[in-house]
Amino acid sequence: MKKKDIKILLVDDEADILEIVGYNLSQEGYQIVTASNGKEAITKAKKELPHLIIMDVMMPEMDGMEACENIRKMPELANVIITFLTARSEDYSQVAGFDAGADDYIAKPIKPKVLVSKVKALLRRLKEDEQKSDVLKIGDIEINREEYKIINAGTEIVLPRKEFELFYLLASKPGKVFKREEILDKVWGNEVVVGGRTIDVHIRKLREKIGDDLFKTIKGVGYKLEL
Repeated sequence: MKKKDIKILLVDDEADILEIVGYNLSQEGYQIVTASNGKEAITKAKKELPHLIIMDVMMPEMDGMEACENIRKMPELANVIITFLTARSEDYSQVAGFDAGADDYIAKPIKPKVLVSKVKALLRRLKEDEQKSDVLKIGDIEINREEYKIINAGTEIVLPRKEFELFYLLASKPGKVFKREEILDKVWGNEVVVGGRTIDVHIRKLREKIGDDLFKTIKGVGYKLEL
């Protein structure tokens, strides 16, 4: 995954922290989204589906611990990486953070370069997950990317390569509303330039071949597009 495709949600009630951390991470090429409290973090996380959330603990309206627990209950955010960045460095606070579902706990103050290195280390998990995700299993559906096979309840479904890649992409992020540019980039890449209508045609063909019931099995919303 390219850095420009990685989205990081920063959550802190101190504007200067958001500015400093956001600046240093954006300089690395990451997409940055911000929130100023736990409630806003949940709303932004649902909308943006970030790959990494860096969150303070002590915040108004809802603290980071509660926000983390709520985010961990959302299926669409099951794989998001969450780390706390906080001045609370006590052992019991760190234990509480991990119990709430955090993947890491970073104490303030921290030098920007060190934080960037920490973030890079956390994001390496995305690459590891991608390497492990050649086979997707959703209910009775098994999608094998290496062999370009789709097995539904023991029955193999054969698709042309582009339709398979499109289906794999949509199934890999149930609930996500994909932008046309993102689909074109991930499925067609630098190949012959195609228009947005190409996506519509391929999705229509997919639904005809696979059927709406199968799309509903993968939560039925993965094929929605941002117009």
